[in-house]
Amino acid sequence: MSKRDRFKSVPMPKQPPHERIRNFNEVALGYTEEQALMEAERCLQCAEPQCVKGCPVEIDIPAFIKLLREGKFREAIMKIKEKNSLPAVCGRVCPQEDQCQKDCVLGKKGDPVQIGRLERFLADWEREHGVELPEKKPYTGKRVAVIGSGPAGLTLAGDLAKLGHEVVVFEALHEPGGVLMYGIPEFRLPKSIVQAEIEYIKKLGITIKTDTLIGRLYTIPELLNEEGFDAVFIGTGAGPPIFMGIPGENLSGIYSANEFLIRVNLMRSYLFPKWDTPIKVGDKVAVIGAGNVAMDAARCSLRLGAKEVHIVYRRSRAEMPARKEEIENAEEEGVLFDILTLPVAYYGDEKGWVRKIECIKMQLSEPDETGRRRPVPIPGSNFMMDIDTVIVAIGRRPNPLIQQTTPGLKVNEDGTIVVDENMRTSIEGVYAGGDIVTGEATVISAMGAGRKAAKSIHEYLMKRKK
Repeated sequence: MSKRDRFKSVPMPKQPPHERIRNFNEVALGYTEEQALMEAERCLQCAEPQCVKGCPVEIDIPAFIKLLREGKFREAIMKIKEKNSLPAVCGRVCPQEDQCQKDCVLGKKGDPVQIGRLERFLADWEREHGVELPEKKPYTGKRVAVIGSGPAGLTLAGDLAKLGHEVVVFEALHEPGGVLMYGIPEFRLPKSIVQAEIEYIKKLGITIKTDTLIGRLYTIPELLNEEGFDAVFIGTGAGPPIFMGIPGENLSGIYSANEFLIRVNLMRSYLFPKWDTPIKVGDKVAVIGAGNVAMDAARCSLRLGAKEVHIVYRRSRAEMPARKEEIENAEEEGVLFDILTLPVAYYGDEKGWVRKIECIKMQLSEPDETGRRRPVPIPGSNFMMDIDTVIVAIGRRPNPLIQQTTPGLKVNEDGTIVVDENMRTSIEGVYAGGDIVTGEATVISAMGAGRKAAKSIHEYLMKRKK
């Protein structure tokens, strides 16, 4: 491999923008075997790999890449799955550029090794060639209840099952997967991929009970004292949406991103009328916010027939929290960016449907003590935007039900659950992790919390056994 090639990554093929805005098929098409081998050849196999330090689930990255480039695909995916039970998910939606790839040595002079794309290739290869189950430890006789089947709960369940514990996952909705199913669109994370990953975890011996709302059907004290569980993990994530509290926010045609994406994804509005959940999207859509959720909502709107979609964001492009890749994809597809712009009021017609947004232009202040520049309104810069659909994507609060029905559970002012360094809550035998502890964050950070909690729960159960 030439020096020039070493510093340039292999691009991943994807659907052209003019085609993909007319369908919900996956945008990124994945590496071919040849492309994966070429990219794997770029890895320097560092003696002290910095990439591993950046991985929240601590995958042995150089080891799996070495196996891949030797053509040992089965061994490579098994190496990944020693630490990660959801590799096809992580390979698609994890922000590798801010984690494992961030400190790649090659990235100092060129492109880092595309670790996420290689992980995706191997996960997809395994799905096509047959999934092998790892060896499980002997049954311990201990039972663990997991509340929530999102990335934290599924990761923890997989780890504990491999260690020999009986695991029952309780999911409030009618399909497992949490945010993987209801929050991330088909074109970024196909439902079939999530379902295949969940099937793998179920084959480890895990039971998943859907339509089961803990806090109503059972409380945590009942799970521990009456239902025979030895430990409980809370992974209920973030739920209720945050709104801005500005005039006109209750007009028809204004969605939370939470409601919008649940209807589109989990309830399959994107397949209407084949599936019977319609969703109304007008000609001109404004999405408030600029995170990954905002990009997902904007790109769904285009595919659902909107003629013009705006991202309305109060800071500059440099501060957008969405992945660079998602911003670029949205821009390629024709999403418009109204930066340094803040909505201050909504106005509707005589029937109560939103028709206009009043906005004010913003400017960034000098950096504060944290180094961040605060957006400040420019007096007299108010203007109106014609719009007929608004999607508010400025964040979500923790689901509150568990906190309200669990006496003695310590919580923070924002509703997140207090845990120690080992993910233990204030109640013995009860652990928590993911967005319910940190607030809204990434899939991989929730998975990292699940792995850490699994280790802690296993140690607790084994001490009790002795």
